[in-house]
Amino acid sequence: MNRREFIKKAGLISAGLSVTPFTSWGIDNERLVILHTNDWHSHIDPFSANHKKYPSMGGASRRASIIQEIRSKYKNVLLLDSGDIFQGTPYFNQYGGELEFKLMSEMGYDFATLGNHDFDGGIEGLDKQLPHANFRFLCANYDFKNTLLDGKVKPYNIVKKGKFKIGIFGIGIELDGLVPKNLYGDIVYHDPIKKANQLAKKLKSEGCHLVICLSHLGYEYKSDKVSDILLAKNSKYIDLILGGHTHTFMKSPQKIKNQTHENIFINQTGWAGLNMGRIDYEYDSFGIVKLQNYSYKKIS
Repeated sequence: MNRREFIKKAGLISAGLSVTPFTSWGIDNERLVILHTNDWHSHIDPFSANHKKYPSMGGASRRASIIQEIRSKYKNVLLLDSGDIFQGTPYFNQYGGELEFKLMSEMGYDFATLGNHDFDGGIEGLDKQLPHANFRFLCANYDFKNTLLDGKVKPYNIVKKGKFKIGIFGIGIELDGLVPKNLYGDIVYHDPIKKANQLAKKLKSEGCHLVICLSHLGYEYKSDKVSDILLAKNSKYIDLILGGHTHTFMKSPQKIKNQTHENIFINQTGWAGLNMGRIDYEYDSFGIVKLQNYSYKKIS
């Protein structure tokens, strides 16, 4: 099978999945449905049937079917990814990320942030594949000046879905020590908590009802290394952190109190495209945006 035939077959072909509660929580045209993934690491195909831990689980085609089902029921859907799209199977070695970006584009991803493994082909390799991505990359604490990515990766974006105005920004992990210097070149890393708070405040001041951080910091560490937990506790204006990097399987979002003692939620979906997270927001009777429902879907 040639590359073009594979992309066509693996894209939006239905895998015959039955409808689950994940796809049908009370139809409400005004609710905001956020779908999210992280660290799928080039796992295009499902795991093998004889895999000891994940037999026949995962697969891009199955994920596409679930996304398509949800979009058929709701008009306000956001599809997001928290990085490490690249590296993990021979598909990346063969195509350098082209296939991953084309599949995500067919699925209708809106935004993604960058993980450390997304630089495994170097800045040049990532830049080469960007034309295949019909979605936007966001990262606020990497300075891309004097690199090929300057102007191609934005710090944030504001999007409207129905009556929801949503501010979304990306935050990346420190590349030094994780990625060889020759692969990330002149990218300059800035303090993620400081940058996140600056942007979140800006987005709230511009009237965003919801501020989402796409993070590739990692959920939590035993050391004082910056994590999603530390970011949440030291934030003021972020509403939701969708994380990656630590491959943490979470069945529900973690609620944390921020610096003003308000709730902020963190979620992560594991790795390898095994799960997809879903979080729904609605307006309460006072006109305040509130997290209404959450779930995750095993891709099997």
